[in-house]
Amino acid sequence: MKQIWFVFCLLTGSLLTPMTALAEPTPEALLQEMSKASQSLNYEIGFISITKQGIDSYRYRHALSNDIPLAQLVLMDGPRREIVQRGKDISYFETGLQPFTLNGDHIVDSLPTLVFSDFARLAKYYDFISVGRARVVDRLSQVIRVVSRDSTRFSYVIWIDETTKLPLRVDLQDRDGETLEQFRIISFVADNAVKASLVKLEKASLPPVLSVPAGEQTKFNWQPKWLPDGVTEVASSRRHLPNMPVAIESRLYSDGLFSFSVNVNTTTNPPAEQLVRQGRRTVQTEIRNANEITVVGELPPSTAKRIADSVVFDAK
Repeated sequence: MKQIWFVFCLLTGSLLTPMTALAEPTPEALLQEMSKASQSLNYEIGFISITKQGIDSYRYRHALSNDIPLAQLVLMDGPRREIVQRGKDISYFETGLQPFTLNGDHIVDSLPTLVFSDFARLAKYYDFISVGRARVVDRLSQVIRVVSRDSTRFSYVIWIDETTKLPLRVDLQDRDGETLEQFRIISFVADNAVKASLVKLEKASLPPVLSVPAGEQTKFNWQPKWLPDGVTEVASSRRHLPNMPVAIESRLYSDGLFSFSVNVNTTTNPPAEQLVRQGRRTVQTEIRNANEITVVGELPPSTAKRIADSVVFDAK
């Protein structure tokens, strides 16, 4: 009888797939859990933002009340700077400036944009690589790298808390592995008590929504012939510089993780070709036939130059 049962198990495969052998979640699944946790849990974190310009410390609170997101971001050092969210209203308060409100889905200032990304879309152009486990803020985490497949953009390394799935640390790295920026949690609490500190936002009087002037919509006679994989145009406009008879034509691009703009204007006093890099931001400027072409955004210098070089103008 035992021999018959053994043969049956082999045929059905039950011996090869014991109930205790649960499959580990894929890196993409972990990233999606991180994004969901960041936008659904009630929590408070203290974190530092490390850039080439220095170190800033922040406190961030998030909660859901009747499915409406409430959040608060406060700069902890120097003049007070506070950003609050109620639903799709993001309000800014800063010493010496008039408060204002913008429409948005979440606060992104000083928080890694990666946390709020569409990872199903990014999976077409980025590799999600599991690095293993590590300890951050005295907690175990899963470490994942996010790397563009065509090597034309920066990469991320993320430490995800195994219990809450919140991001504990996020490093932005260039293609040589140098860390350009770092988001690092130094303390956090994840429970419903955080919600009590934010419920007052439900009835708070927020500043009016800022009206952003629309740029002049027109058809441009230029376009870049090369863009990194997955990059699409999300906006375009023509604007006049204040007190100057110069119009700047701009196209804004994004791949869902990094964004940049290509800007073109005519010039009669052309400067020499310029390249400025400050952390994640690159400014590449070149002159061609009295046209000043400037690429500004979250790109490695070599990628920004390749885009600027690819801009072509329609024959007149």
